Amino acid sequence: MTSIAANMQAVIGRISRACAAVGRDPRGVALLAVSKTWPVAALREAVAAGQRAFGENYVQEALAKIGALRSLDLEWHFIGPLQGNKTRAVAENFAWVHSVDRLKIAERLSAQRPAGLPPLNVCVEVNVSGEASKSGVMCDEARALCRAVAALSGLRLRGLMAIPEPTPATDPESAVARRRFAQLRELRDELNADNAGNAGGLGLDTLSMGMSHDMEAAIMEGATIVRVGTAIFGERVKS
Repeated sequence: MTSIAANMQAVIGRISRACAAVGRDPRGVALLAVSKTWPVAALREAVAAGQRAFGENYVQEALAKIGALRSLDLEWHFIGPLQGNKTRAVAENFAWVHSVDRLKIAERLSAQRPAGLPPLNVCVEVNVSGEASKSGVMCDEARALCRAVAALSGLRLRGLMAIPEPTPATDPESAVARRRFAQLRELRDELNADNAGNAGGLGLDTLSMGMSHDMEAAIMEGATIVRVGTAIFGERVKS
């Protein structure tokens, strides 16, 4: 068994144990392998171990991988900050975008989604910790953005994404992390129950939250997608 395959088995075990701790079915938590900066060979190892969904942060790097692995039945998720001049490439080549935080970006993705493809699945990124350095819309602005995104015909609003402030890697069930993830879940529930005016709830089914160091906390608070890179591929070499 390769190290990547062994690492994936360890991650799947962590997901199962976290689900068991709160009475969840582990089949309700999808594993997204964050493959940014890793070569195609590493992705092929993960594919051989059963992985099909990959998350990328950099458009040009992702397009090269998508081209190299086009013969495989893979699902590509864009999870990084997205600039306006990169939206067409993302709209044409990805199945998901987790990092929508501005209406202008959502409008471009919708307009540029090819007619022959299904609507692009998107999550609105929410800055649950209120950090000035973080991407994402603030919690009190998320409702209006979500309703506007949901109205775009080329997109399917699936849910919310967050990257809270770092917590110690030695404490994967951190109380601080759980509070932040609970904030996102409560916002999702509020948006689903919101019947203001003539508009109904949004029917959001996705919470993209939790990474290698805090996936347990995220799963315990309702994550449906965990974005895991280091625990699968190893530590990235910093240039």
